[in-house]
Amino acid sequence: MACKRCTSDSQRAFNGEVAIHFPGLKGLDEPIVWSFPKLLVCLECGFTEFTVPERELSVLASGKAVVGAVVLDKKVARSLAA
Repeated sequence: MACKRCTSDSQRAFNGEVAIHFPGLKGLDEPIVWSFPKLLVCLECGFTEFTVPERELSVLASGKAVVGAVVLDKKVARSLAA
């Protein structure tokens, strides 16, 4: 499969760990969504592709944690620290 950016055939799959943050200052109060996707990295230009799993995608769509998704909800974390 050729790279979508530079058309190189020099790509390799890696395991990934991605923390997805909501944008802007309001995003600081939203949950951080963790995903552990397979990454397809072009070794020529660095273009990388991955798919966000369904559970984590629903957190991104709703802004609310769902059962089974790996999230850090700062509101919950602050209440546990108190």
